[in-house]
Amino acid sequence: MSASAELQKLVRALLLADTRVTGFIGERVFDERPEGAAYPFIEFGPSDVVEDGADCIDSGEHTLQLDVWSRAPGHVEAKRLVDAVKKCLHQREASLDDYALVEMTVDFRRVFDDPDGKTKHGVVTLRALVEEPE
Repeated sequence: MSASAELQKLVRALLLADTRVTGFIGERVFDERPEGAAYPFIEFGPSDVVEDGADCIDSGEHTLQLDVWSRAPGHVEAKRLVDAVKKCLHQREASLDDYALVEMTVDFRRVFDDPDGKTKHGVVTLRALVEEPE
């Protein structure tokens, strides 16, 4: 498994194990939202990796976007869900199977109106430093 895929698997498991998050979404954390999915939910968005190796250590800085979707009136539900995601993941110590998770931080949160006029879109940006095995 790739480091990026393993990190996504870990993040999904952490979100689904946190009652602050599941109290809003149940088990609706998707790699790709299925047609007709109930709101609110979390969907994995874009990700990227910047190589960050030094002194014989192969590592990468992974950036992963989590998209929060809500149709509740106003912005409160989306903001509360974005904050719950941050509390779940920010500076969380956790283990990956084949790689070493050095650090994980939430660097950015935003909530805004979707162009459809009825959906609220929240964005959470997670940054993780991951070391490759030798």
